[in-house]
Amino acid sequence: MKDFKKPQSKEKTIALGFTLGVHVVAMTGLLFLGMSKPVEPPKQIKMVLVTPEDLLPPEPMPLEQTDSAETAHEKVAEQIQQTAKPSVEDAPVIPVTQPTPPTPPAKPDVNKAAQETKAAAEALKKAQQKAAEQAKAAEANKLKAQADAGNKAKADAANKAQADAAEKAKADAAAKAKADAAAKAKADAAEKAKADATNKAKADAANKAKADASNKDKADAAAKAKADAANKAKADAANKAKADASNKAKADAAAKAKADAANKAKADAANKAKADASNKAKADAAAKAKADAANKAKADAANKAKAEAAEKAKADAANKAKADAANKAKADAEAREHAAEEAKASAAKQAAEEAATKKAEAKKIASTAKRDFENKVRRAWDIPSGSSGQKATARVTLSDSGAVQSVIVNSSDPDMKASVEAAVRAAAPYPMPSDPDARREARTFTSSFTAK
Repeated sequence: MKDFKKPQSKEKTIALGFTLGVHVVAMTGLLFLGMSKPVEPPKQIKMVLVTPEDLLPPEPMPLEQTDSAETAHEKVAEQIQQTAKPSVEDAPVIPVTQPTPPTPPAKPDVNKAAQETKAAAEALKKAQQKAAEQAKAAEANKLKAQADAGNKAKADAANKAQADAAEKAKADAAAKAKADAAAKAKADAAEKAKADATNKAKADAANKAKADASNKDKADAAAKAKADAANKAKADAANKAKADASNKAKADAAAKAKADAANKAKADAANKAKADASNKAKADAAAKAKADAANKAKADAANKAKAEAAEKAKADAANKAKADAANKAKADAEAREHAAEEAKASAAKQAAEEAATKKAEAKKIASTAKRDFENKVRRAWDIPSGSSGQKATARVTLSDSGAVQSVIVNSSDPDMKASVEAAVRAAAPYPMPSDPDARREARTFTSSFTAK
């Protein structure tokens, strides 16, 4: 019976792979949380009452340029290393029946026996050395294949993480641009509404003043003009003072907003640097722990593989002699089987040739019988008068005893058709061949008839 042992490191490999997967998912989530922006506190709403004349046309606000750069492509999870132990299975044990030792001669040759024993020991030693070299080469090839698979898995994981980070950065940039455009459009609409209200108020005031002036009494025009001039001078002075105060308040508010924005940008930059440093420290600690675990697993796997290779080399050397005997017995059996197959193929070929010869002979006999049938029909045919040159074709089917089963005659002349059918039936029964194959071939024949 074959002894296939299940590798002990399979369950450990599954557990270690699951643990590494959980760590990778957790680290990826921490990186995304570290890159996200904190929630901004709500801004305080202030109300300022102004007249339409105090409103100034809106000034274009340049977009704020920042020196920050996306670093998502740099925050990639550490590469995954293959730490599974190599699976080394023991060679199957093939039971071999030991050959019966030959009967020793009556007078053994002591020197010859000693030489044969020494030669057998040297052959066994060479076989053990060769088996050890083969086992070492096979183990090296297996370790190299595992290392290549691990490197490919690392590269695939790194590429996927980098692609995911790039996609997230692209989506964040698109969302920010969209939000900025919406805010700018909203601000433009508000400024336009304010400007429209200011222009309408000015136009209404001018129209009202013009109507009032035209309705005034001409006699009071001079006095009113003088009073209006005085009032206008006072109003201009008051309006100028008020406009100066409003402009100063606006300038102070703009300076304060600018300072607040600068302070907020500095605070955001400091918080981001602090978060980046914390995330880097966490990633470095996780990478060190993972590297230590990988190195320990590699050392354990190397020691175990070395011990198992030594034991396997010993077992292979011991089993090689048994395998040689089994291979020799198998070769002898295959040779006997091959000889039997060749004999069987030769017999089949001879039988096929005999069958072909028999079939050809049957066709020859059937052809002769058909020719006799046609001659018999022609002798029984009564050619109708006035049908010279007319032609007919008859297809006849016979039974095994030679009786007519069916007659199909094709002819354009009805008399020719009737006379040929009558001749076929009058010539029955037909003498059928005794050979079954020839009789089966002769049961159907076709003849052509021409009236002369």
